[in-house]
Amino acid sequence: MTSSAPAPQANPGRPASGTARMASLDILRGLTVAFMILVNNAGDGAASYLQLRHSVWNGCTLTDLVFPMFLFIMGISMALSFESRLRKGRSRGEIAIEAARRAATIVVIGLVLNALPFFHLDTLRYCGVMQRIGLCYLMAALIYLAGQARLTAIVTVVLLVGYWALMTWAPVPGCGGNGATLGILNQPCNLASALDRMAIPVAHRYRHTFYDPEGLLSTLPALASVLIGVLVASWLRAPVSQRKKLGWLAASGALLVGMGWIWSEVFPLNKRLWTSSYVLFTAGISLLLLAAAAMLFDGEGEQTPLRRWFQPLASVGRIFGTNALTAYVLSEVLSIVIGAIHAGSAGTLQRLTYLWLPGFLVPGPFRSLVWSVLFVGVCFVPVAVLYRRRIFLKL
Repeated sequence: MTSSAPAPQANPGRPASGTARMASLDILRGLTVAFMILVNNAGDGAASYLQLRHSVWNGCTLTDLVFPMFLFIMGISMALSFESRLRKGRSRGEIAIEAARRAATIVVIGLVLNALPFFHLDTLRYCGVMQRIGLCYLMAALIYLAGQARLTAIVTVVLLVGYWALMTWAPVPGCGGNGATLGILNQPCNLASALDRMAIPVAHRYRHTFYDPEGLLSTLPALASVLIGVLVASWLRAPVSQRKKLGWLAASGALLVGMGWIWSEVFPLNKRLWTSSYVLFTAGISLLLLAAAAMLFDGEGEQTPLRRWFQPLASVGRIFGTNALTAYVLSEVLSIVIGAIHAGSAGTLQRLTYLWLPGFLVPGPFRSLVWSVLFVGVCFVPVAVLYRRRIFLKL
């Protein structure tokens, strides 16, 4: 990673200076990453609030919204950035090579994070959040550069409908049936889980279980989450009024939420397998939040009481958003370190710091949340220093 002071380019697909006026995009990205750090680092995972944990299988908690929202925002930022570079005379081939280089760097960082702290390569988990970000970024970049909006829309529909068809009707290896006959999204006997078991040795799968939540087949609908963001960017570039854009964002968001909810009746919301209904549902919520953020923070309108009230939250989002991947990687390294350091009877340094919190912070879920908020605050400090010095790390 290298530092660059002239313009914030912290993340894959970050909008170039021509679209930097969309403050809402930076703010929403930053708040998404901050919430991702919070839910990934519970003071006591067994005691944390239900909405601050991933669904065990089917369903969708607040925590389940975070990753697809980040991918959705990445899609918007990527398309705006690529369009700006094309207008400046950059060739599609040059942009594709840069995208491949960034994607490879992100994947490698993900593998290094999985290897920490002891680098036991015989049990290295191959998949992960950063790996999925890198792969989705590269595939979305190539699709966009090949055909822009029309091809992107076609591929998105094919991915969502095709994934549903495969998970419903394709035979599941080793299970003697398909999704329809075995029970849709049967935990061990679904196509995505079965392919993970076939392709990834158990020692290299997520917690050595029967599947990987960032596995192979489920990366395809995750790509659709990015491509929906790419399509939204096309509308954001349209020469129409801000009010009309906000109305379109809100209406489209509500429509996608409804479509995802209806589809979930036959293809349940499931973050761990990244179902098609989950893609539409989370993209709809992302659109609604983007519309709200744009209404609050974009443009040079007067400082309404509502905008002033949300200004501290906007500042936090902007600081995290301009170095989003840096903040996430920093949080992962810090979490690994304090979870690996032995601290006497407490077990680990993480557990020790949690037990330091005053005993009156009860019940357990609230105490766990307080620790998580403090952890986010610790991660905020170095990112704020970078922001203050106008240092924006890019891959």
